Amino acid sequence: MNEKQAWKMNGFVGILIMLLLLGAGVYLFFTPISLPVAIGLATLIFIAVCVLASGLTIVQPNEARVVIFFGRYVGTIVDDGMWLTVPLTIRKHVSLRVRNFNSKMLKVNDVDGNPIEIAAVVVFKVISAAKAVFDVDDYETFVEIQSETALRHVATRYPYDVFDEEGYSLRGNAEEVAAELARELQERLSVAGVEVLEARLTHLAYATEIASAMLQRQQASAILAARQKIVEGAVGMAQMAIVHLEKDKTVELDEERKMAMINNLLVAIVSDRSAQPVINTGTLY
Repeated sequence: MNEKQAWKMNGFVGILIMLLLLGAGVYLFFTPISLPVAIGLATLIFIAVCVLASGLTIVQPNEARVVIFFGRYVGTIVDDGMWLTVPLTIRKHVSLRVRNFNSKMLKVNDVDGNPIEIAAVVVFKVISAAKAVFDVDDYETFVEIQSETALRHVATRYPYDVFDEEGYSLRGNAEEVAAELARELQERLSVAGVEVLEARLTHLAYATEIASAMLQRQQASAILAARQKIVEGAVGMAQMAIVHLEKDKTVELDEERKMAMINNLLVAIVSDRSAQPVINTGTLY
């Protein structure tokens, strides 16, 4: 359904025309014509005025009126104001304002099969009132159902989280997921004349039955990653200490003493408790 402009004229001009017709009907009774003829003409004028009055409509800003004449689409009025359009028509109201739709909290499985809870907000507006009225049964219900369907589809394509820090995830790539959700929604809702302005996740969490286990897994992964960083830093510090000692020739160490020094440094740095210093009062050898 292609939208087109309906015929219209200024409503105040239409009211003026109707007032002139009524004045002409009253004037007939003061002309030298027979009373039955005057009554007949006045009746016709009154009917014409009533027919014209049925074409008066008021359009608010950011609203549209879809004009239907005996089952036939004759056009859409999108300009705000009072207008006189085709008489004896049905004019369906469609809002063109920007609106929000908050989806229900859905429980779905991510790509790894983990049950998660997810919800989103969709910002949209109607850009074709004719499509919104004629191409779908109820465009608001259509937006609601398609939004939840698209959200389910996008959620099943990504994992909730990635523990190896590679790839996309629902939690770590919110911007990319929101952009894909908006693109898919636009493809689904274009048939209803709806433009998707934005789509954002408003709720994302593991389902209650696995939330505790997944929290422990996240904590373990964080501890492991932290330990890896600490070990890398400790090895670097031990190597740097040996290099500086040999470069400055402060002390000469054999391989056994180097290994002992490296061992002591690694234990002191990597340990999760404060190291207790031991003062050596003996000789190095």
